[in-house]
Amino acid sequence: MFLSRFDGQSRLLVRSLLSGVSGAHRALAVLHRQQRAKSDTSLGNLLETLCRDEVSRSEDGTKPLTIKPLVCLFPALFKQNLLSFIYLVHSLLPATAVHRLLKCLNQDSHPKPWITALGRQLERNLGTPHKEPLYTEQCSQRLMDLSQRLVGSIETRGWAECFSSETVESESQSVADLAELGTQRKRKSSLIILESDGEEMGSQSKRMKICENDGVDVEEQSVKTETPGGSEGDAAAETPVSHCDALPEHIKVSVLQIKELLDSQTEWEQSSTDVFKVLNDCDPSQVGVLCGMLSLPDLPEQTLPKLCSSLLALSPDLSYSTAATLIRSLLLEKVLSLSEPASRCLVTSVTSLCSQYPRPMCHALIGPVLEDEKIGPPQAELLNRLTEGCLDSHYRLLVLQMTFRIAWSEAVLSVIHGLLDSKPILSEELFTQFTEQLVSQGPQFTKSVKFAKMMLTVLTKYSANVTAAHKHSLTGCLMLNETFLKKSLQAALKRITHT
Repeated sequence: MFLSRFDGQSRLLVRSLLSGVSGAHRALAVLHRQQRAKSDTSLGNLLETLCRDEVSRSEDGTKPLTIKPLVCLFPALFKQNLLSFIYLVHSLLPATAVHRLLKCLNQDSHPKPWITALGRQLERNLGTPHKEPLYTEQCSQRLMDLSQRLVGSIETRGWAECFSSETVESESQSVADLAELGTQRKRKSSLIILESDGEEMGSQSKRMKICENDGVDVEEQSVKTETPGGSEGDAAAETPVSHCDALPEHIKVSVLQIKELLDSQTEWEQSSTDVFKVLNDCDPSQVGVLCGMLSLPDLPEQTLPKLCSSLLALSPDLSYSTAATLIRSLLLEKVLSLSEPASRCLVTSVTSLCSQYPRPMCHALIGPVLEDEKIGPPQAELLNRLTEGCLDSHYRLLVLQMTFRIAWSEAVLSVIHGLLDSKPILSEELFTQFTEQLVSQGPQFTKSVKFAKMMLTVLTKYSANVTAAHKHSLTGCLMLNETFLKKSLQAALKRITHT
């Protein structure tokens, strides 16, 4: 398979590009390992070898010998992976070398539509304008037919209208809307399933997963919000936003490495987890884009401990804003959706991050969970674990103050009770604010045993904080209590004699 034509480093890259539909990502990982081992690693030898002329013969041997560039003799999947790989690193390559490779690929006697589209897209990025759309006429017709079946009418509308002209704008809308269709019909993730045109590697039709960064027009793909109504949806499609454009090239490359690492089923090596150091190079907005591209809210819980271990091993520590964004993206949705006690993987991940990043955890996870109207026993149990085992007195007071701004529920009462049991030192001002909350929110808990127990904790453990004004306010609150603890509460309040 022509591997002997390449030097040692290039041969590893070629093997990666031949390894399947994830070949581009594998080659990128190989390149980074080579660069870490030898900083002056270059792709020049690889491109030069691929462009060398090679004598070839037809498969059946009936046609005369021909001379073609070596790259044309490789399978179609290799060429597709190669172009995707070059797209990711083209900023590091001389434009003349890339143009020469594309010129060689144009000599292919049977070009695949997808490879042709990737080549045109790469030429665009290098500054060569193309008025022709990237999709073929056959692809356009097939999608038009599909759109008519979906809307149940001969009249086409919505994303099908993007095929009514051959302008570049119509092409942008078609790609964006095609991505939206894939997102609606499949799970929400960074992968878009496209059916490849023509025969790939000997099969009539093969479904291929193309990453956000490998598609027909990466810069025109976007994360879209589903909008009811045809006109509004079309308006959204006319102005696609590419979050990927907000990231520098080296961060885009790291995103792909992290994504491949998160998808792997094997143990992570120390050298692999070094890729997370890129987080310290990101500003807050870039961290948000990175989290979206990695689909962190959808990450399986069994992957969380490995990821959190890598984050905790970073040096220096993450900034407050970076840690808060990661915690919010990675954990908040999982915690809010709990309907039963948290899994061991989730508990381990949350507690480990909370121990090292308590302030971001308070503002990015604990606060939003307390504010959520649907907070229940699973969430309260997890928050109690955090406040009791991971937060020192200063942050426990911060969480207590957070409860002053929200409407209390039975679950919130559990968290407050747990905070009071740890007996943080309350200033006179803070205790007064807490007493005001007891009085104002108490009427809705007249039959709540949980509220009565919390009140009993206040009157016994914080009796020294109760002033005459507090005692007067609390007396009226206790009069409304209808639980079996009412007499105990009144007796505890009566025993507080100092003012």
